[in-house]
Amino acid sequence: MLRSMFSGVSGLRSHQTKMDVIGNNIANINTVGFKASRVTFQEVYNQTLKAASASTSATGRGGTNAHSVGLGVSVASIDVFHTQGGAQRTDKATDLSLDGDGFFILSDGAKNYYTRAGNFDEDPYGYLVAANGLKVQGWTTRDSDGNIVTTGSTREINLANLSMSPHASSMIRFEGNLNSRLPDDGMVEYTTSVFDNLGEEHSIKLIFSRVTSEVMGPDGDPVIEVVPNQWDLVIEPASEDSRITTRPLYDTKVGGARPIEFDGNGRLVYPLDGITIPLIEFNNGSNPIIRVDDVGGLTIIFDPEKMTQNDSESTFKIAEADGYEYGTLNNITIDSMGRVIGIYSNGMSRIDAILAISRFNNPAGLLKLGDNLFEISANSGDPIVGQAGIDGRALINPGALEMSNVDLAGEFTDMIITQRGFQANSRIITTSDEILQELVNLKR
Repeated sequence: MLRSMFSGVSGLRSHQTKMDVIGNNIANINTVGFKASRVTFQEVYNQTLKAASASTSATGRGGTNAHSVGLGVSVASIDVFHTQGGAQRTDKATDLSLDGDGFFILSDGAKNYYTRAGNFDEDPYGYLVAANGLKVQGWTTRDSDGNIVTTGSTREINLANLSMSPHASSMIRFEGNLNSRLPDDGMVEYTTSVFDNLGEEHSIKLIFSRVTSEVMGPDGDPVIEVVPNQWDLVIEPASEDSRITTRPLYDTKVGGARPIEFDGNGRLVYPLDGITIPLIEFNNGSNPIIRVDDVGGLTIIFDPEKMTQNDSESTFKIAEADGYEYGTLNNITIDSMGRVIGIYSNGMSRIDAILAISRFNNPAGLLKLGDNLFEISANSGDPIVGQAGIDGRALINPGALEMSNVDLAGEFTDMIITQRGFQANSRIITTSDEILQELVNLKR
């Protein structure tokens, strides 16, 4: 009788633990990045009342099974489900969700923690931090080519006081169309900007005109005729920019320079590799924007695939240019690979950091700490750290948060079943007590 009471007590205790877990799951139905848990039970020690026996030829009897009585139930495991939670759009640049296997890495300076909750913000000192103040980890160190290195130890990401040094222009790539029916006295002009070593902007003008030649007319007088598919090009400072001391910068009409040339189908024939202006000097105290012995000149490229001569309106635009002035950080975006892209006041953008993502061979082995945090345990394995979207790690969904993966309908179903289990074990105790009471009453 006492065995049944102790079994009932163990059942109450185990079902209470399960109800605690269910209650925590439901309480965190709207917690960002929360992962639901479940409880599984196992049978406790069995007491053998009679051992099994084998069949014997001497008695002619067959074998008998052992008689054993169980002594209750205990909690076998409390497992964490690392299934994907639903994404909720926020359109906030620093709100991030993970789509797949992995965790964000946070640190208090002494120890790393892991989370699926990507509701990050920038603190007053420029650090990217979680809601609990722990600093988001990633990489910010650059190699000799200026690329962020995603190997080695991670560190906090600080976005304070970021700036971009000026870069002198060295290349401009154009695309567009020159009108094949432009009259011999017509011109196509386009004004653009270049930057010197101090980041100061200067204006230059490209002037296209039809190549002409003098031929003898029928009456013996000289006549000016347009040379088909050929254009002269003059590059000179814009009239309002007197700081450029070199004039003109380039002219196909002098020095034996070859004109711009197209074939009969309007495709560019020359120059395919661009035109190099070897030297531009300024009187604003900067070094020359171009030094022949240094960077090889300012290269003007006409895109062979997108530069045409057709019977349509002349159009001209910049497809690519590499010069810019000094810039300060205005805003950031984060892409699916975890690259923190700074948007600067000079209109340029740059990768300033890369978030680190960690995955585990056994994420279920991680230890839950609260605050949406996990830490490694002896059964989780070591963190496998790298960039998002590489080697099986999750991609990042910017402007969204991963919500709780709690299945509310399933939790309520488990709650009902757990309640009935608790009631049934209570009945075992009360029934055992009634039987004991009957035994006591036999003494009367």
